Amino acid sequence: MSLVTLLPFIVLIGAMFLMTRSAKKKQQAAAQMRNDMQPGTGVRTIGGMYATVKEIQDDTVLLEVAPGVHAVYAKNSIGAVLDDAEYNRIVHGDDDEAEGTVVPDDASSLTAGDSDADDDVAKIDLGKKPEGEAVAKDTEAKDAKADGEGDAK
Repeated sequence: MSLVTLLPFIVLIGAMFLMTRSAKKKQQAAAQMRNDMQPGTGVRTIGGMYATVKEIQDDTVLLEVAPGVHAVYAKNSIGAVLDDAEYNRIVHGDDDEAEGTVVPDDASSLTAGDSDADDDVAKIDLGKKPEGEAVAKDTEAKDAKADGEGDAK
């Protein structure tokens, strides 16, 4: 067999090796993260629930999901171990302004250029009407319908 016929197989085997190697690294990093958990650490489960670690066993973790509410979870169900600042920001709603970081309420600060940037943006009508206008039109439609029925009788 020539090298040209073996080349696709060699490339395929090499690609498979690289993919399994990166997946194995991710699994090792996740296992290391779970092993580094300490009681009092904030975590996010793979289901998206935020909790505080109370006790750590070999394969399980006791989490406090609400004040005084404890639940036992498998260690594999821990999706992320959060640092204290991030956990407090998410769970308790602590502002980043206390730490010097300002988070904008809207995306207006993300637009580049001068303050006239809003003038250049075309507005899209989504078919929504202000509440008062919608109520007035509904009332007019009902009145017109009632008037039409009254004339027919």
